[in-house]
Amino acid sequence: MANHKSSIKRIRQIEKRKLHNRYFAKTARNAVRKLRATTDKATATEMLPKISATLDKLAKSNVIHKNKASNLKSKLAVYVNKLA
Repeated sequence: MANHKSSIKRIRQIEKRKLHNRYFAKTARNAVRKLRATTDKATATEMLPKISATLDKLAKSNVIHKNKASNLKSKLAVYVNKLA
């Protein structure tokens, strides 16, 4: 267990931030899954900009890596374009 006040506070802050980041990362993963499950092109085209913006925000705040966000956005765009 930590002995210093500052380290105890740091542990509390890290735990709080971890829960916050985990929530938003999970929400983004669920949104990506929902888009990939969609077979209607109109719905998918409508969802894509919102999900892309969400991924960009998570990458900007270092919840996910910027390259991961780019890769996901690229794959989703390819998927939406392939829909008939």
